[in-house]
Amino acid sequence: MFSDDDIQPPETVFGGAFQNLDFSVMMKTIKGPAIFLAQFVGDEAPFNDIISICKWAADLGYKGVQIPTWESRLIDLDKVAESLTYADEYRGRIEETGVEITELSTHLQGQLVAVHPAYDDMFDGFAPPELRGNPKARTEWAVETVKKAARASANLGIYVHASFTGALLWHTHYPWPQRPAGLVEEGFAELARRWTPILDEFDRRGVDLCFEVHAGEDVHDGVTYERFLEATENHPRNRLLYDPSHFILQQLDYLAFLDIYHDKIGMFHVKDAEFNPNGRSGVYGGFQSWVDRPGRFRSLGDGQVDFNAIFSKLSQYGYDGWAVLEWECCIKSPEQGAAEGAPFIADHIIEVTQKAFDDFAATAPDKALNRKILGL
Repeated sequence: MFSDDDIQPPETVFGGAFQNLDFSVMMKTIKGPAIFLAQFVGDEAPFNDIISICKWAADLGYKGVQIPTWESRLIDLDKVAESLTYADEYRGRIEETGVEITELSTHLQGQLVAVHPAYDDMFDGFAPPELRGNPKARTEWAVETVKKAARASANLGIYVHASFTGALLWHTHYPWPQRPAGLVEEGFAELARRWTPILDEFDRRGVDLCFEVHAGEDVHDGVTYERFLEATENHPRNRLLYDPSHFILQQLDYLAFLDIYHDKIGMFHVKDAEFNPNGRSGVYGGFQSWVDRPGRFRSLGDGQVDFNAIFSKLSQYGYDGWAVLEWECCIKSPEQGAAEGAPFIADHIIEVTQKAFDDFAATAPDKALNRKILGL
């Protein structure tokens, strides 16, 4: 579906219809800064309820919050999905704190849409207690919960949503022993069978479902996304959440990824990472703790991600969604990471130009002059 030939200048990637246009008119200014609340929720104030945590975020300089829907301290997903009146009130109370809701997330519930039996015990903790030990019921609950999030997003006036695909094939990602013929194809066909009805529900609600490309998921790089997209018959709601940190750990070219897939990117996690291989450990990490792994997540500015290039490319390609901090770091505290994150993102957001820098030297259109210059 995609190949290296798809890495093209922005003025050509959209096809011949755009080749005579000034690409600058398509550029957009990214919104932000925003923060994903999942890593900050806790039992102590101000992190234990939606209003106090939103006030905390606003005081740090954030303009938006991304809400994890599995956190009942932050959202009643049932009520938001079922009642437009309640959704309006919920959104209004949050906006009174000085931030707005950027997106909802079902990362944990989406994970449970597809779980290989080898991981049942480890992922059971993502499900309600009464469903643990019952994979069939757990999967059905996950499917209905993600569908519910589509309705909730629409009720909140939000038209992009974050999730994981889950995984049936991940345990075979390193091919030893050799994978049986047809295994990968059947794995993605089954993943598509589970997700297509969910994607259809998102389509009915006018919401894009943006899958985070992430190790541990069957969709963990560009090629696997292409397989999934093809298996879902290029479903128009099947899109991407871009997070460069996971590409650093895989040693994948995260800038070329933007050149290839920019028209599929509907969400952006601003998250840093570093990869420092050594003579004892590499990409697979040696089963070490995060602080000892060659690949590890870092607070913004402490890792190796070239955010100047990323913000430039996203702006150039017309991404006008939110830049959302996802804080994960094995060294720095979450409080310091959050405090540093808002100004870091704000400093990287590009207010895109509305004119060419050399307009001062422009001349009025003159067909006769143009023909003369061409020697015609």
